[in-house]
Amino acid sequence: MILRWPRFHSAQGRLPALVPVLCMAALVSACKSTAPAVVTPPPPAGNAPLQVEPVDPAVQAKRRAQLRLQLALGYFEQGQNQVALEEIGNALAADPSLGAAYNLRGLVYMRLDDPAQAEDSFRRAVALNPRDGDALHNYGWLMCQQKRYADAVQRFGAALAVPGYRDAARTWMTQGVCQMQAGDSAGAQRSLMQAYELDSANPVVGYNLALLLYQRRDDVRAQFYIRRVNNGPSANAESLWLGMRIERRLGNAEAVSQLGMQLRRRFPEARETLAYERGNFND
Repeated sequence: MILRWPRFHSAQGRLPALVPVLCMAALVSACKSTAPAVVTPPPPAGNAPLQVEPVDPAVQAKRRAQLRLQLALGYFEQGQNQVALEEIGNALAADPSLGAAYNLRGLVYMRLDDPAQAEDSFRRAVALNPRDGDALHNYGWLMCQQKRYADAVQRFGAALAVPGYRDAARTWMTQGVCQMQAGDSAGAQRSLMQAYELDSANPVVGYNLALLLYQRRDDVRAQFYIRRVNNGPSANAESLWLGMRIERRLGNAEAVSQLGMQLRRRFPEARETLAYERGNFND
């Protein structure tokens, strides 16, 4: 299965309906926070010779590993996957205990559609740091991609249980999307509602919640969430089309017409526009 990476804006302005964000920001902060502090010695008194403390080779190795990891992250963000893997290898050669390097390696292998190597990487990251919420989250998304839904929910739950975990909204959303794929609509609704309570301004959460409620034929509530998305700057062909289908099922012909005009004007080449032109609201 090809991993589809998040696309918040594309030529047709698509919203990533079933694609959660895989955040790598923690890798940068981890690199900064774990680097040992550099202490400047005081100036020598009088003519006394300066006493220079020897640098611990282990400390030097950890510094090298952190620098290599930051380089790897930069290459990964630029799409240079093989170079990123080389730098990750250099980081791990300098410091085999650097769990963040295994987490990033897992993301690279997910992008390269190599689930076996990705799983091995995330397993190592979690073994080194069982409280690495980002690695647990990414491990869960990998399990979801492989349709191992029970394993995925277990990883997401472990991430959410990490004290002080800062990305709970992201993980609740991703768990909800995974539960939607598994056919667990009740569980998906609970998870997406949790995500919405934590991050109501996130259009991806709002869209997925509206889509789920539409699928469950809870159209009035679906209308509330999709209108919030479509009235904001993140409205796009996918969200407008969902809004049209919801309004149509509620019998709001004027709202359908207004959304249709937006769709034609802003996204004339989108597949949703073509479906609207054909009158095929089941697409």
